[in-house]
Amino acid sequence: MATLLHLPLSPYCRKVRIALGELNIPFALEEEPVWERRKAFLALNPAGTAPVLLLDDGHALAESQVIIEYLEETATNPILLGAEPKTRAEVRRLTLWFDGKFAQEVTDYLYRERILKRLAGHGPPNSEFVRAGVLNLEQHLRYIDILLAQRHWLAGKQFSLADITAGAHLSSLDYMGAVPWADHPAAHEWYARFKSRPSVSPLLADRLPGWRPVAHYANPDF
Repeated sequence: MATLLHLPLSPYCRKVRIALGELNIPFALEEEPVWERRKAFLALNPAGTAPVLLLDDGHALAESQVIIEYLEETATNPILLGAEPKTRAEVRRLTLWFDGKFAQEVTDYLYRERILKRLAGHGPPNSEFVRAGVLNLEQHLRYIDILLAQRHWLAGKQFSLADITAGAHLSSLDYMGAVPWADHPAAHEWYARFKSRPSVSPLLADRLPGWRPVAHYANPDF
């Protein structure tokens, strides 16, 4: 069985966990405190970042998108990118959007400052960075609402890697109650569908020591 070295609320680790679930690939989980920079972990991934997927033969795969591309290429029923070339192009575009622009403008300010620094013991969050992340999140939620006015899932008719990536980032922010769902009903409805998928359910049990999530966090019908 493969083993995923991860951080519970990391969007990139969550992305891989959901993909493994959607592809029905069994795996074990091991938490990796990346800030400790363990020699054994750096030998697997010199970049020192999670996730890292250890295959049955001991081979290590690093970086979420690399891992998922490998899973798609080796799966008996690849389903994460869609069937049609134009759909696959849009799925890839949105995956890059959320792992790139959204991460830089929102996740890096909120997840890094409020969660990762807490886990690593690196002091309190920078209030200016948090404020910037909150303002940027509002703009991204508006864009999500625009997309969902035209489609059931973010890249069209079917659940895909675009939904996995967007949901992975937003679920980490939702843990801390940072997402104003009431102001964005289309995004709210989509996220409720996302949370209802069996592949997402295990993530909703994640907890940080000494920090309870927002009340609706684990409820798909919030």
